[in-house]
Amino acid sequence: MRSFFKTFLAILLAFVVLIFIGIIILSVMIGKALAPEQMTIDANSVLVIETSQPYNEVKSVDPVSAVLRRGPQSTPGLFDVVRLLENAATDDNIKGIYLKADNNVNGFATNEEIRNALLKFKHSGKFIYSYGEAMSQQGYYMASLGDKVYVHPKGGIDFGGFYSQLMFLKGTLEKLEIQPQIFYDGRFKSATEPLRETQMTVANRIQTTAYLGELYSNFLQRIGESRKIDTATLHGYANEGLIQSAEDAAKYKLVDGLRYDDQVMDEIKRKLGLSGDDKVNFVSLKDYDNARPIVYKDGESKIALIYAQGDIKGGDDDNETTISSGNFIKLIRKARQDNSIKAIVFRVNSPGGSALASETIWRELELAKKSKPVVVSMGDYAASGGYYISCMADSIFAQPNTLTGSIGVFGMVFNMENFFKNKLGITFDGVKTAQYADLGTGSRPMNEVEKRFMQGSVDSIYSTFKSRVVVGRKLSGAVVDSIAQGRVWSGIQAKQLGLVDRIGGIEDAIACAAKLAKVSSYRLREYPEPKSTMEKLMKSLGGEADANALKSELGVNYNLYMQVKRIQSMNGEIQARMPYDLDVK
Repeated sequence: MRSFFKTFLAILLAFVVLIFIGIIILSVMIGKALAPEQMTIDANSVLVIETSQPYNEVKSVDPVSAVLRRGPQSTPGLFDVVRLLENAATDDNIKGIYLKADNNVNGFATNEEIRNALLKFKHSGKFIYSYGEAMSQQGYYMASLGDKVYVHPKGGIDFGGFYSQLMFLKGTLEKLEIQPQIFYDGRFKSATEPLRETQMTVANRIQTTAYLGELYSNFLQRIGESRKIDTATLHGYANEGLIQSAEDAAKYKLVDGLRYDDQVMDEIKRKLGLSGDDKVNFVSLKDYDNARPIVYKDGESKIALIYAQGDIKGGDDDNETTISSGNFIKLIRKARQDNSIKAIVFRVNSPGGSALASETIWRELELAKKSKPVVVSMGDYAASGGYYISCMADSIFAQPNTLTGSIGVFGMVFNMENFFKNKLGITFDGVKTAQYADLGTGSRPMNEVEKRFMQGSVDSIYSTFKSRVVVGRKLSGAVVDSIAQGRVWSGIQAKQLGLVDRIGGIEDAIACAAKLAKVSSYRLREYPEPKSTMEKLMKSLGGEADANALKSELGVNYNLYMQVKRIQSMNGEIQARMPYDLDVK
């Protein structure tokens, strides 16, 4: 028996050792598979930028491609693009840029940031050739800065002007016998308008007309500067419907010529001194990002750059496109308590969300401001809750076409009683230990006392929101009240009103933070810190891939799906949110 146990224990030990060795070997193999495959940039290369590529604030990694070594493994974030273009301007191997401009899915301020970086590249003396088959307005906005701008002979350019259209659900809810019980402050706070109106209110029409006009003015001005056409003439082209074909675009000097793709390739070849069957060495921005690490600054002191993108929510969700209060408290606190970090740049790209979560994040930033400079850089949106978490900063930067303000709050509770009873045959009954224990259940209408409770909460939060702006922006209460009211402003308008300090991008905000911190030599510490490829892979398997598949499947209807889902999430919680995501055509 003793020899049996000896043999058994020896076999068990050998089995454990083999498993341990196997784990080590497997870990090494996975590590090698997940290590980024280094790219090399050959001489005489041309960098390819596609306007159809969406750019988030933070670099997005495709973990499946990373593991399988299939295609580009990551998409650079917005500031990565800026830094890559700065690097390309001084990279002897990069001779120019081929800007493929068709559709453009990025927001106005994101386009502005990239366009400014492209203009800096152009000032280095290297060429930019722009080409598209059927350019959208925002695609052409980017393309127009090229040394040469070409369009497909049978394609064209959309140049009809901007419009913004809302979808109203009041009639649908009435048919379903669903009653939205809505409470809000601010006569321009039109986030709930699609649920309580059948068309835009006068106030909403006024604000939308104003900021849409500002966006369009910037659009025409920047194109006019590049194409050397005055803005009045450009507006006339749109207003009179003169650009209906590729020939029209060439006739009115919006493009330099009509070309097929192969003809553009031949012209780039001649520019590079190539001929015959020589191939142009095109390098995608994704591959260029993977070619070498980009060192932005290398000083001893640190400046924290914290990216905050997406809806503002409570909890600890670490999704890169969600601003969760629990997660961001930790990030801000980490930067605040790190003595080697001399300043914080808070990059905000958010239409808002939970008022409570906004207040929580505001509090942590206010604490950080007491120990080091805090500078805000606004992206496409920094509105409502997005402005709430920005207003305390020492200095605020926005692009001319950033949408901000929307200082107002609302809450709503859906009364579903008739829907359940008349449409589904469902009724409810129960007991409670206090008169208002079932407040906000949705299975019955609220009474007048409960409505007063709800409106009181909205009023209190709105008052707090305005007080944060009064202190943060050093404006009088009367001034803040007059420019609040839930009204959305463009970056240009916000600067004129004192809601932001300067027009500029991420680099301008970083330079300001360094100046306030009195540091001339510094490097960036970026948050949230990137996850490992394995973490990304596990998260993708856990649901991110399904979300991407849904977006691909629904196409243009994805925004409608997200709007309905967002309305569902707003039920019962007081919100500081922009009226709607701007969808300009």
